[in-house]
Amino acid sequence: MSKTTRRGYVPRDEKEFGDEYRCKLHKAGEELLFLLNRGYNIKGASTFIGNHYLLSERQRLALVRGISKSEDVTNRKAKEVIDSFSGKTINIDGFNTIITLEVALSNSLIIKSMDGTIRDLAGLRGTYSVIDKTDIAIKLLGERLGQYKVNKAIFYLDKPVSNSGRLKIRILELLKNLQFKVDVEIINNVDSILETKENVVSSDAIIIDKCKSWINMNNNIIEDKKLGVNCVDFSKFYFL
Repeated sequence: MSKTTRRGYVPRDEKEFGDEYRCKLHKAGEELLFLLNRGYNIKGASTFIGNHYLLSERQRLALVRGISKSEDVTNRKAKEVIDSFSGKTINIDGFNTIITLEVALSNSLIIKSMDGTIRDLAGLRGTYSVIDKTDIAIKLLGERLGQYKVNKAIFYLDKPVSNSGRLKIRILELLKNLQFKVDVEIINNVDSILETKENVVSSDAIIIDKCKSWINMNNNIIEDKKLGVNCVDFSKFYFL
């Protein structure tokens, strides 16, 4: 892992999400939110707005990841757990959580969504490789879980994704001496399992819409460690 890899880095992001385009992107976000709040579906509305503003595919994806109907955001925030973690079992969407931290550690583009979660544009697509940022990301999670004084952390990894077994080994090795239990489950149906749990760590909108409660851990880590240097922030749209 001596090779330096920037997870999620795309050179054209520096232009497409630079100062020149931020104003246009935020204006497009306001109009997308307007449509969503009036019942338009995200696919049709984002296509319409993207065409109107001549947005690139990644700019459109950033809008879709960042903007949600205000009612959905309110419901998500109502289920967000912000304290009282002591003695609890925490259920972690492994690839979702670790990859976003790797992207932030790489100074690649991240999105702060209306619901406060941090999302990325990296895309898994069934393949994953351990990089030089992976161990750091896992250690940051371990540090935060220790601060929470949790009883147990369960990482759920998608079985069909390549190198899930290797990532499991890294998680267990790096977190073995901490003051809480650690388990890693490699399964086929991560999303459907997490949707039934409480104290879920994920930024996946479908999961946090359906789960009993969730924790915005990546946002807390990224803010505390000042990792979000390349962040498009849509979180203030919730108050529009």
